[in-house]
Amino acid sequence: MFLVQPLLFRSLCYIDGRWVHSDRGSSIAVHNPADQSMLGHVPMLEESQIQQAVAAAHDAQRLWRYVPVGERAGYLHRWAALMTENRVDLAKILSLEQGKPITEALGEIDYAASFIPWYAEQAKRLDGQVIPSHLADAQSGTVKEPVGVAALITPWNFPSAMITRKAAAALAAGCAVVVKPAHETPFSALALAQLGEQAGFPHGVFNVVLGEPQMVMQTLVGHPLVRAVSFTGSTRVGRLVLQAAAAAGVKHVALELGGNAPFIVTADADLDQAVCMAVAAKFQTSGQDCCAINRIFVHRSLYEPFLQRYASAVRELRVGPGLEETSQVGPLIHQAAFDSTLERVDDALERGARLLAGGAGHERGGLFFQPTVLADVTPGMRIYREENFAPISGVMAFDTLDEAVDLANDTEYGLAAYICANRVDVIWPLMRRLEFAMVSINGAKFTGAPVPFGGMKDSGLGREGGQEGFEPFVETKYFCLSNLGLPTASTPHFRSTL
Repeated sequence: MFLVQPLLFRSLCYIDGRWVHSDRGSSIAVHNPADQSMLGHVPMLEESQIQQAVAAAHDAQRLWRYVPVGERAGYLHRWAALMTENRVDLAKILSLEQGKPITEALGEIDYAASFIPWYAEQAKRLDGQVIPSHLADAQSGTVKEPVGVAALITPWNFPSAMITRKAAAALAAGCAVVVKPAHETPFSALALAQLGEQAGFPHGVFNVVLGEPQMVMQTLVGHPLVRAVSFTGSTRVGRLVLQAAAAAGVKHVALELGGNAPFIVTADADLDQAVCMAVAAKFQTSGQDCCAINRIFVHRSLYEPFLQRYASAVRELRVGPGLEETSQVGPLIHQAAFDSTLERVDDALERGARLLAGGAGHERGGLFFQPTVLADVTPGMRIYREENFAPISGVMAFDTLDEAVDLANDTEYGLAAYICANRVDVIWPLMRRLEFAMVSINGAKFTGAPVPFGGMKDSGLGREGGQEGFEPFVETKYFCLSNLGLPTASTPHFRSTL
């Protein structure tokens, strides 16, 4: 791997400003999903080392919380500037370990970096308030306090952005963090730690640990010094995190979980716009995106024309390794993902779906899967009911907007939804009736640093991004300052004039 800054490719965990091996020498290999070549090994730490990371963060927290907010912002701005300066190297690392095309990887690095200066500045407006007192001779108010050590557990599909979206808010608010990245994509996280070191973060403020996933999760979530847990991943594991946090006491918990995004194309929609939206919002990251469109509902009057244009556009997508400049769709992350994708396609075909594009492994072999379009999907099919973390999409027709809403809401998930329509009197009530926390209308891109990202129902708790992104990492402290010597109705002056 050619990097301008080779030091960004780190193969050790990062605790208290030190690069560390496993105490027992345990490690795990990391492979490129495009060709299964080995990229390197990373340590699998012991439970005692995870506890050391929490202790280091706790010690650093005692000082970091009192660093003036402008000074904390300085560290964060330097971190973001270093990410931007090294964006090509960071994107190469990301593309190699995750598989996404280099253009998408570059976009993710820019997206990841954007959260850092936004939170650095927004923390300067983490204001308390003065409360008009209900008590005589007293003054009341609130201040915002950092909650304490935050454990950040992040996924493999966006290995840089999911760290900075959490860490920027936590660090800006005055919390020290312990990051546990996915073992499929650890090098992006370790590169961020290297840049944090170069930015001058005090020891213990930013830590990155790896280990047996269940052990690390239970150790971090259950540790009494960890006061906030922010997790991004599957709904199944999110429930386990929530249970572990409840068993360990009362902690702040934020969960960004799975999705089963609907896309509603109304009778008044622009057909070309609808096709562009569907392609863009389905096949980014090879469909391995919790916000990716899974179920496409098209008004019957546009159904067959949409299918023809959509399938044609999908067949034109170029599949290949991430570092090939022409690639638009990369490989799936591992064999289990490939196998489950094939099973969902087979299930749909057995239940009567029409195959219009793809439907099998790609001619490149390995973990590459053909971008796939299935028509005439029904609610009994797995592709309709399950989150499809893959480049496969199901399309079905509807006759009325009531029917479209019922179909769209027919899921336990409530993360993202999409609409393509032109009439405001259609768009507004449709948006309000969808049981999803985020609704994108006439565009595939909608996330960013100022946006409160998160889900309803089984798609999560809390929000990341926006001012709401601080909430898992701060407490509101109320104060009441009495006996100030203020005039009251009981003083002689007031008694004589009342």
